[in-house]
Amino acid sequence: MSHATRTTRGDRLRSAAAGLSAAVVAVGLAELVAAIVEPSASPFAVIGSGLIDLAPSWAKDTAIALFGTGDKVALLTGIAIVLAGLAAIAGILESRRAGVGATILAALGVLALVAAMIRPGAGPFAWLPGLVAGVTAVVALRLLMRKVHPVPYLRAEHEERRQFLLWTVGVAATGIVALAIGNAARGVTRSIEAVRSTLRLPKAATPAPAVPVAAELDIQGLAPVVTPNAQFYRIDTALIVPRIDPADWSIRIHGMVDREIVVTWDELLALPMQESHVTLACVSNEVGGDLIGNALWLGHPVRELLARAGVDPDADMVLSTSSDGFTASTPLEALTDDRDALLAVGMNGDPLPIEHGFPVRMVVPGLYGYVSATKWVTDLEVTRFDRATAYWTDRGWSERGPIKLQSRIDVPRRGTRIEAGDAVIAGMAWQQHVGVEGIEVRIDEGAWRRAELATAISDDTWVQWRLDWSAESGAHTIECRAISADGETQTSDPADVVPDGAQGWHRIEVSVA
Repeated sequence: MSHATRTTRGDRLRSAAAGLSAAVVAVGLAELVAAIVEPSASPFAVIGSGLIDLAPSWAKDTAIALFGTGDKVALLTGIAIVLAGLAAIAGILESRRAGVGATILAALGVLALVAAMIRPGAGPFAWLPGLVAGVTAVVALRLLMRKVHPVPYLRAEHEERRQFLLWTVGVAATGIVALAIGNAARGVTRSIEAVRSTLRLPKAATPAPAVPVAAELDIQGLAPVVTPNAQFYRIDTALIVPRIDPADWSIRIHGMVDREIVVTWDELLALPMQESHVTLACVSNEVGGDLIGNALWLGHPVRELLARAGVDPDADMVLSTSSDGFTASTPLEALTDDRDALLAVGMNGDPLPIEHGFPVRMVVPGLYGYVSATKWVTDLEVTRFDRATAYWTDRGWSERGPIKLQSRIDVPRRGTRIEAGDAVIAGMAWQQHVGVEGIEVRIDEGAWRRAELATAISDDTWVQWRLDWSAESGAHTIECRAISADGETQTSDPADVVPDGAQGWHRIEVSVA
C-alpha cells in the first residue's frame, strides 16, 4: 500500500471526524440554548416529534411492538445515529468541495428551526436553538477542515495530525459539556416537580369503595390488581413531557354548547371530587401484552362540566386537546352517561405524575386511550364526528375505540420451564365498563376448564384469575378465554391492533420437567 493511499484514507477519516465533531458541538450548544429559553424547542425533540407525526401507523405499531414503553428512547437513539452518519458524510463532502458539507449541516439546522416553529404552542424563541445548531455546525466544520489536510513532510504531518486530533476532541468535548450543562439547567428549571410534590389534593366527596380483600390472589408473577404509578405503562406522542404549572393551567369547553366556559386549576379543585378505580389500556396492546394498568383516580366528572356548558343535542363527539397539540375524539355518550369519566388530578393517592398528565388528564372507562385518555388536557370542543377528526383517526384508526373483551396468562411465563406436579396457571381478564363474569382455560387443546375468578373491584377494572394444574412432564400449550358480564365469549378470531385493537386467545407454550 502506497503512502499516497494511506494519506487519502486518512483524509477521509479526518474529514468524517470533523463533520461528526461539528455536529456534536452544534447539538450540545443548541440543546443548552433550548434548556434556557424554551425546552420544547430542543432540536432532538422537535425533529423526533415531527417524525412521530409523519410516520405511518404501521411504523408506530412496529416501534411499540419492538420497544414497548422504550419506543421514545429507541427513536432518539435512531435520530442520533442518523445524524452522526449525515455529519460524517458532510465532512467527507466538504473536504472534496468546499461548501457542500457545510450546506448539509446548515440544512439540518434549518430543519430543526422550522420543526420547532410549526409545533403547537411554539414560543417566541422556538427558532433560536435551530439557528444556533446550524450556525455552530457550519463554523465548526469550516474551522476543523483547515486542520484536515497534512503537509508533505512526515514530521510536519504528525504534528498536523496531533493538532487536528486536539481540535476535534476539543470541539466535540465542548459540545458534550454544553449538553451536560443543558441537561442540568433543564433539571434546575423543572420546578414543576417541586410544585407537584408540595400539592395537597382535596379529599374526595365521593370516595371509591375499598379494594376487596379477595381482589388480590397473591400469586408470584401475577400483575397486581392496582398498578403502582412507577410501573404504569406510558404510551404517548410527547418526546418532551409538557411541564405545566397548575397556576397557569385552565381548560376551555366550547363548540356546540349553550355557553363557553373556562375552568382554572383552583376552580377545578374547588369542585366536588370523585375517586374511581379504572383500568386503562392502549389500543396498541397485543394479545397477552402489558400496555394496560389499573389505578385509583381522583377527579371531577366530565359530565358535570358538560352540563354546565349545555350540550347541543346534535353533538356526538368531544375533541380533547393536549397542551402539546395531541387530540382525541371521544364519543359524547361516554362522557355524559353514568360511567366515571373524569378530569383526573390524582393517581393512586398522589397528584398525577408529570409523565401521566400532570396537572390534569382525562380518564374514561371502556375506551382505548387513543380516543379518551388525553394527558395534559387543556381544551374540550363539543362537536360531531362528521365535522372533526383527531390525531389517531387521521392515521387510519377507528373513531370510537371501545375496549374489547380480553384475557392473558401471566403465570407461568411463555417459554418457561417448571417442575412436574402441582402448579398454578394465573392471569388477568378485562372488558372495562362491561365487566368479566368468568374465565376458561384449556391445556393442549383439551376441554375448557372454568378458572377461579377473583373479586373484581368494579366492572371498570380488570380482574385476576387462577386455575390449579397437575403438570405432567413434557411440552404443553395453554390458552385462555374470558366471558363478559353480558354473556359474550372472547373470540378466537385473531386481529391486529389496527384499526380498533387486537383480539384472539392468548396462547403460551411451557415445558414441564
